[in-house]
Amino acid sequence: MRIGIIGGGTIGRLILEHVRDGAIAGAEVVALAGRPNASRGAKLAAEFGVPFVVGVAALRARRPEVVVEAASHEAVREYGEELLRNGIATIVLSGGALCDDALRARLETAACRGGAPLNVPSGGIGGLDALKAACVAGVDEVTIAVTKPPAAWRGIPYVERLGVDLDSLDEARVLFDGPAREGVPHFPANVNIAAVLAMAGIGFDRTRLKVVADPALNYNTHFIEIRAKTGNVSIKLENVPSPENPKTAWLACYSALAALKAASTPVRYGT
Repeated sequence: MRIGIIGGGTIGRLILEHVRDGAIAGAEVVALAGRPNASRGAKLAAEFGVPFVVGVAALRARRPEVVVEAASHEAVREYGEELLRNGIATIVLSGGALCDDALRARLETAACRGGAPLNVPSGGIGGLDALKAACVAGVDEVTIAVTKPPAAWRGIPYVERLGVDLDSLDEARVLFDGPAREGVPHFPANVNIAAVLAMAGIGFDRTRLKVVADPALNYNTHFIEIRAKTGNVSIKLENVPSPENPKTAWLACYSALAALKAASTPVRYGT
């Protein structure tokens, strides 16, 4: 399996390490793509002896069979449609970009026409198999509370506009509470899981998102509640933050690896 990676951060490094160590049988990373001035991506590619390329045309020229997007919403818009249209399976980790209905429709159409799967992994949450099954019978309500230590919410323009002093919080502070459609764009690197939950379930407008900064937490903690005709589901996840980036859960990083492994086998367990 010939793998391309978009993005030179924590997830890109994890994939490169696992491919180098033989954890994905028969896999080879053929390119790492990034911006022209992406020194971190270029350094990471050089460290692992992988070509660093800029732009979708240069990435396609390396003939990847599957590409992992681990960069940004902008990268999904720049790369996704052309990769899928040209038959290249694409794993999108910045699922929040698909809150844009028009973009999501273009990617879905490209996937169908190109015969290439569009895969948006679960990331740092679970329970999507139960949600999808419940939706067949009918789901009344889906909520997710994304609760992280204050450090995870630093540097976000929306939070800065709220005027919240994250360093001085002595109790939990709600940063957003409303429809996922409205909230996901405010936190482009932090709540992609809410987007995945919405797409797997009852949509962005009916899925409710609550975003919380809690100084008492050591883990990125998520609470999911599903009310359906088939029964109710309550899930609590306590995710260890990535040592390199407190905004990203380790589980989300390994979700990308699981998606790659699934792409290389015809056998799948679970929905």
